[in-house]
Amino acid sequence: MTEKRNIESSIRKLTSKYPIIAVTGPRQSGKTTMLREMFSDYKYVNLENPDLRAYAENDTKAFLNEYDSYVVIDEAQRVPSLFSYLQPIVDESKIMGQFILSGSQNFHLMQHITQSLAGRVAIFKLFPFDNKELKLANWLNEEDYLFNILRGYYPAIYQRDINSKTFYSNYVQTYVQRDVTELLNVKDIRLFQNFLGLCASRAGQLLNLNALAKECGISQPTAKAWLSVLENSYVLFLLHPYYKNFSKRIVKTPKLYFYDTGLLSYLLKIFDIEQLQKLPVKGALFENAMVAEYYKQMYHNNDLKDVWFWRDSADNEVDLLVENANQYDVIEFKSTSTIMPDVFKGLNYFSRISNLKNLNPILVYSGTEKQRRTKATVLPWNEFGLDL
Repeated sequence: MTEKRNIESSIRKLTSKYPIIAVTGPRQSGKTTMLREMFSDYKYVNLENPDLRAYAENDTKAFLNEYDSYVVIDEAQRVPSLFSYLQPIVDESKIMGQFILSGSQNFHLMQHITQSLAGRVAIFKLFPFDNKELKLANWLNEEDYLFNILRGYYPAIYQRDINSKTFYSNYVQTYVQRDVTELLNVKDIRLFQNFLGLCASRAGQLLNLNALAKECGISQPTAKAWLSVLENSYVLFLLHPYYKNFSKRIVKTPKLYFYDTGLLSYLLKIFDIEQLQKLPVKGALFENAMVAEYYKQMYHNNDLKDVWFWRDSADNEVDLLVENANQYDVIEFKSTSTIMPDVFKGLNYFSRISNLKNLNPILVYSGTEKQRRTKATVLPWNEFGLDL
């Protein structure tokens, strides 16, 4: 048995409501392990296997006669023809939970699902561990927030006690060799690796695609295409700004974040806490970790919300703005362990000028105590998102 994932209860509920369940997410986030344990009585087939893939491609009907129901099909996007065959099968059988699909290339998997299986599939995303999962497994270092930020959140690091530097070195090599060469015709792998490093140096910042392309020595269309591959492979994501009902002085450029701060730290060549403590990037890493934490818990709880950041041309900013039921959560992240009056500046300014109703200001910091202030709820980093 391995550690239970928070997403499992949501998957089980919808297995009785939909004929097909699809689970996507980054490579090595634990999809295969989770699905094989959850559906241990199902048949299992992995289309990364060349022989099975050739079988499914060359004789799809025979393949689906053999794997006709109650089957987990791993890396399903590897055989695009499969999806059009699944539709009539599930329409005729009306069996709920008949097929469980997984895949690590979001673009291809979602493209096939929307084209062939709309309305017949419940879609989930599994990311590396979130803090709630680490806490339940006694792997969360609650004394030092930098420990897990540097170590990262991929299951293998914890379950097999792999050195983070070793894990991410292999992960980057495997990712570049497999996904990039499959999705893009990249002739210079080193150039792409340089691009990946430049993206890491911009984590938590506004995305300037022109500057990124210029520094890497590639065209803007190429930079845009490469960024799209990194998004669809769940390496990074763009957080978009909220600018409705505000003046033209509001920033309308997205910010760039990485899903995993262990990978981000590796790309930035930061390998120990003492090194990080001395670097100005510490605040950006903390912010990235907390934004990614919110995303992971949101997807793992299958409770998706509209999430933005807000910033004006004078650099007044709130890190997260979340539409949550009848209120807006307005969230700031500060890597300080001491609460000083100036840390509320962004929250106070937004509350003063915003025309949004029912604001819930939250300050998340690197300390350990929850506080109720008149200006905001103050949460320690290890409690952020636990009530999602």
